Amino acid sequence: MSFLGILLVGLSVSADAFAVSIASGLQMVRLLWGRAFLIAGTFGVFQALMPLLGWALTSQFATLVEPVDHWIAFGLLGFIGARMIWEALRPGSEGSPRAEWMGFGRLVLLGVATSIDAAAVGVSLAVLDVPILQAVAVIGLTTFVVALAGVPIGHGLGTRFRTPAEVLGGVVLIGLGTRILLEHLGVIA
Repeated sequence: MSFLGILLVGLSVSADAFAVSIASGLQMVRLLWGRAFLIAGTFGVFQALMPLLGWALTSQFATLVEPVDHWIAFGLLGFIGARMIWEALRPGSEGSPRAEWMGFGRLVLLGVATSIDAAAVGVSLAVLDVPILQAVAVIGLTTFVVALAGVPIGHGLGTRFRTPAEVLGGVVLIGLGTRILLEHLGVIA
């Protein structure tokens, strides 16, 4: 696989991280670049680690996680998305200040949820005999850049349209989880 092929894989697996980083930026009252870098770094690390794990454990890892990976991603993204919608719509929330920080535990859950499918990429990389260190570096850096771009985009939307944007962000997270589930169940391609 060429460098361009690996870059395209990196862009494709970073799509979920981009959407989630937009949703994360929606919740920021002020755009804090340190937190934006932490969000992007977390997604980049998880998107690099999961293919590395998939590559290292190939068939053993795939057979253990593949039957339930879609349910895990669906559950995590659905829960976080529903909570985001609830926080935006709960009585008395209009005009109240939003939390500046989502919490590291929630960020890690989002990192895991958006990168579970990347383990399958690692299995493919092992089968194709791709240099794994180059591949995970490209995937991780690509995800970092894409996620870092998503945070200020989300923040910009959130400062203008806070409540509707947070609801939309929650719907996007639930939609991502649902899409992952439906793809794995063969309902959609």
